[in-house]
Amino acid sequence: MIGLNTIKWRLAQKLERLWWKRYLKDRSVEDYLNWKKKYWRSFLKEIDWGYVISKSDRLLDAGCGPAGIFTIFEDYDITALDPLLEQYNQDLAHFNFTDYPSVSFKALPFERFQNTALFDVVFCLNAINHFRDFKGSILRLKQLVSPGGYLVLSIDVHNYSFLKYIFRMLPGDALHPQQHTSEDYLNLLKDESFVVSKHHVKDRGFVFNYEVLVLKRLN
Repeated sequence: MIGLNTIKWRLAQKLERLWWKRYLKDRSVEDYLNWKKKYWRSFLKEIDWGYVISKSDRLLDAGCGPAGIFTIFEDYDITALDPLLEQYNQDLAHFNFTDYPSVSFKALPFERFQNTALFDVVFCLNAINHFRDFKGSILRLKQLVSPGGYLVLSIDVHNYSFLKYIFRMLPGDALHPQQHTSEDYLNLLKDESFVVSKHHVKDRGFVFNYEVLVLKRLN
């Protein structure tokens, strides 16, 4: 029997693919990618947590989408994964595997990602809301960070706790099967092995805030 979470996740994946096709339909490939790369560089500058990423670092872009932060780390040791990568490669002129020969792409859900090596910086940007297994994915993200490394997580969070329950029951935000508050994330992320290096509110809204959490693994 298929569970409700799986049904919501599958629907969200279909809507995500359709959203990207519509969003990029009339956008210039060159202009969009230049804008996106500029956005990611500005993003890193804004959330500066005192660490300089070097080419000797191993990086992960979890839930990367067709234009994730991997686009500005083309010459780095970076792995980028997303369950819709094959579809993006098929649907979108704005994404092609061959445009990023040094990026190791994994076209699979994060929950199925198996990797024995750890990463110096794990990015999960505007993606955890799309994952099927919330608690399991948070745990797995932490496990993938090497000691002394960082987890950089950007999230849409509910400002009012009662609304997350309403959104979970109604299709008010069908693209995002996960609905949580900032406290929900922090309660799962913080433990004796991780400390919060940065908690940045990037955009404020009435129902949602867009926030960035940077956590450092101590051991």
